[in-house]
Amino acid sequence: MTAPEAFDIVDADAIRDGSATDAYFARTVETLRHADRNPRVVAEVTADQFPDGEFELLAGVKDAAALLADRDVDVDALPEGALFDGGPVLRIEGRYLDFAELETSLLGFLSHASGVATAALECRRAAPDANLLSFGARHVHPSIAAMVERSALVAGLDGFSHVAAGEVLGRDPSGTMPHALLICFGRGHQEEAWRAFDEAVPEDVPRIALCDTYSDEKDEVIRAVETLGDRLDGVRLDTTGSRRGDFRHIVREVRWELDARGHDDVDVFLSGGLGPAELRHLRDVADGFGVGGYVSNADPVDFALDIVEVDGDPAAKRGKLSGVKEVYRTPDGGHHVGLRGRDGPDGGEALLEPLIRDGEVVREFDVDAAAGRALADATATGFGDD
Repeated sequence: MTAPEAFDIVDADAIRDGSATDAYFARTVETLRHADRNPRVVAEVTADQFPDGEFELLAGVKDAAALLADRDVDVDALPEGALFDGGPVLRIEGRYLDFAELETSLLGFLSHASGVATAALECRRAAPDANLLSFGARHVHPSIAAMVERSALVAGLDGFSHVAAGEVLGRDPSGTMPHALLICFGRGHQEEAWRAFDEAVPEDVPRIALCDTYSDEKDEVIRAVETLGDRLDGVRLDTTGSRRGDFRHIVREVRWELDARGHDDVDVFLSGGLGPAELRHLRDVADGFGVGGYVSNADPVDFALDIVEVDGDPAAKRGKLSGVKEVYRTPDGGHHVGLRGRDGPDGGEALLEPLIRDGEVVREFDVDAAAGRALADATATGFGDD
């Protein structure tokens, strides 16, 4: 049998030209053209009509801008890294046929990235002072790894593990050794693996030894210290859940043994099935964490795109609010929705900002600035508070 010639991946050209769409949009375009009808509309992307106190983090705006660029539309959107709770996060104004077939991809960009970013922000808030890395790319289709890692950065995570995503994002990936490396050297030969790693990798790669492959975590940590000495930067425990017992107690034992041997400068990193609850439980005994499936496997935000104005008149389907809207953040962290052109709440800051004008992107995209906004919004709104 011959290997398949291609991966099951929709390419960038199909996304840009609108063929990466649901069939009914293609048929809608065909019908409207047949009827010579192409109204000027305002369409809004929303998850909830009214605020309900459940905030989520907006990501994916960069890809949304790339999708809508060079179309004859004006687009406004919340800043990337903004927390939202009801009302539109993005608004498109233009002739409907100029963007009709892009709805499926647009919602996919925003929904998936925002879900991942929201989960990552929950982890960031659960361990605000720890070194927090995204290790979840192995749980998703490789074609979206860069989206996962960028969304994690938008939420304020410190880094990620995926090499190709790093090339896309212009960031160096993090990570040292897997259990497979230790297993390739064999039981009882962990010292050889750690020593070979130290000899092989560049000096700027941290010497973080994985210390739970074959024997007790405390035992392997002591052996790693004796093997690498002052060259050891940290140890990582990735103990499977069926062998963990009281993980917090194990970590405290490891820290005790490191301190007793004069290695209180060796960091302790934890990974393996960790989410916000575990991070809160362990954050005072560990220096850093790798979070995987909790972030990468997050449910997408349930965004929808709805026409709310046609040729200047309010319009909406049943169950949706007609009319063009604004959203506001008040000094107390409240999120408010109101009609455009009306007075906003006292002290409210309008959140929708220009993204595209006459088809041209008019905004820069800075991951670090987005992360700073996410953390500031989380503080203002109480997102993720214990």
